[in-house]
Amino acid sequence: MSKLKYGDKSYPIIGACMEVHSILGPGLLEIVYKDALEYEFQKRGIPYEREKKYEVAYKEIILPHYYFADFVVFGDVILEIKAVSGIAEEFTKQTLNYMALAKSPLGIIANFGAMSLQHKRLLNKALI
Repeated sequence: MSKLKYGDKSYPIIGACMEVHSILGPGLLEIVYKDALEYEFQKRGIPYEREKKYEVAYKEIILPHYYFADFVVFGDVILEIKAVSGIAEEFTKQTLNYMALAKSPLGIIANFGAMSLQHKRLLNKALI
């Protein structure tokens, strides 16, 4: 495989996303793509957790609200699913924050809303 950092994890994830997009195309709700992606992960033997809950610490307390990562794949990759016209900067910032909270080295944003699958890989510079 390539010398791309974490390529051994990102290639199978993006490949599964491409398969889902090639069959379903754009225009569906995020939840539909998540359901199909969960099926692809199962079929391919890719370990994942769906809607994994993360608490947010603030000073000496845990805040009452938390976030759910769409998927955590291979135990430490945050995968955020979108079904919009493009990957906005706010999605990048959001995913980077999720990665910091989860201490994840790699994040992927997959957007199923465009004519072709769009994806963005993000590295957690604090962990490299």
